[in-house]
Amino acid sequence: MGYDGPYPVDARVTEFLALDPALFIDGLRVAPGSASTLPVFDPSSGAQIAVAVDASAADVDRAVRSAHAAFADGRWRQLRPADRERVLLRFADLVTERGEAFAQLETLEQGKSINISRMFEVGASSEWMRYVAGLTTKIGGRTFDTSLPGGPQHWTTYTRREPVGVVAGIAPWNFPMMIALWKVMPALAAGCSVVLKPSEVTPLTALMLAQTAIDAGLPPGVFNVVTGSGAGCGAALTEHPLIAKITFTGSTPTGKAIGRTAAGNMTRFTLELGGKNPAIILRDADLDAVIPGLLAGAFLNGGQVCAAASRVYVEAPLYDALVSQLEAAIGAMSVGAGLDPNAQVNPLVSKAQQMKVQAYLEDARAQGGDLLVGAKVPDAGYFVSPTLVLNPAENLKLTREEVFGPVLGVTRVDSAEQGLALANDSNMGLGASLWTRDLKSAMDLTPRIEAGTVWVNSHVFIDPNMPFGGYKQSGIGRDFGVDWLDAYTELKSVCISH
Repeated sequence: MGYDGPYPVDARVTEFLALDPALFIDGLRVAPGSASTLPVFDPSSGAQIAVAVDASAADVDRAVRSAHAAFADGRWRQLRPADRERVLLRFADLVTERGEAFAQLETLEQGKSINISRMFEVGASSEWMRYVAGLTTKIGGRTFDTSLPGGPQHWTTYTRREPVGVVAGIAPWNFPMMIALWKVMPALAAGCSVVLKPSEVTPLTALMLAQTAIDAGLPPGVFNVVTGSGAGCGAALTEHPLIAKITFTGSTPTGKAIGRTAAGNMTRFTLELGGKNPAIILRDADLDAVIPGLLAGAFLNGGQVCAAASRVYVEAPLYDALVSQLEAAIGAMSVGAGLDPNAQVNPLVSKAQQMKVQAYLEDARAQGGDLLVGAKVPDAGYFVSPTLVLNPAENLKLTREEVFGPVLGVTRVDSAEQGLALANDSNMGLGASLWTRDLKSAMDLTPRIEAGTVWVNSHVFIDPNMPFGGYKQSGIGRDFGVDWLDAYTELKSVCISH
């Protein structure tokens, strides 16, 4: 087992891939109670590179109880905020120091470009980690003047925020390391304990993160990792009675199921779900900015981005030029494994995802769709050519559903109003973009776009200080920003008579 491809890898990655399958519980890699395992593949070749544990309900229970014991005895939450902050900053430092190993491991299990792994999974994640670490010392409540009975009796009333308890973090496979840290870091900053479940397709970097956190000084039991299937391991985690909060990023159907389970147990939850994100191109837009912006917004990580642009509505005067330039760009892209830093088209994460995306394209062809296919991809591995679908019918599956692949629908519209109406005609509302050089158009239209984030003259860029989440069926709650930790705390009112 291990990587045997043509590109050199860090010795730490080779050593990690050679380890026996394990869970991370109570500060240690531990053998599972279950003998069930899941293979981990290199998407660029389809070769198996590792084996992960498929945790049983008993394994999950062990991890949750470890986290609960760590929370109950206060080994983490009762530290001074400045001391917790110091450990989390050291955690960020170690992620940076070990960044090349993290980046290569991420690329090997997920398929994305090593450039993206270095830039986002390590570089951006380290910035997010330091941002959240700084919030550790900013948790606070408020005091209130109240109208309670007066006389000789006086009242002092205030609120305080207390950590919610054990947090179940469920991370997806598109940015396994970065999104895992979006779950783990705010929970730890708030004083909670965590059980993280990565996707069964991409379980490896989560285990390396947990060991790195221990090396940074995090007490045992505060950060645990269980790997396994969603139906088994994931269900056991979300249904566990000692879980106080669930934070999930993934598909809308799975998020709905988790929400129903959480509601039944009165477990707090936040959900960041799917997107069918439009880009509206007005006739005055600057094509020199639009083309590279759409290429990044639509095809970053093979389109496997929840906020990726997937529907473009362009006013008629720019339509032909935009299509022509996009077609030339996707046709000229270089193709290769994620570890090839020169490759612009990389494989999708799994055979199942490759087949899903291909099914959307086959359905579009069968319905008479006009497809422009980009760079030719190899038969080996899980590649799909970047593809434009011109003027797709509104009832087409790939128009209505999240494809999560390198597919971009481009539709000619007669006016900004028509583009806006089509953009809003979706049950999802995660992100959207508007492209124009007219300030009045930007200011008038952005409030009318039904999405949690609206970019103007860009798409897909996010920042730790900018809240992120969805309208409609794209989720419940918000991540990031100065109020990020609120979702990981309970608000307690205190009323003192004196």
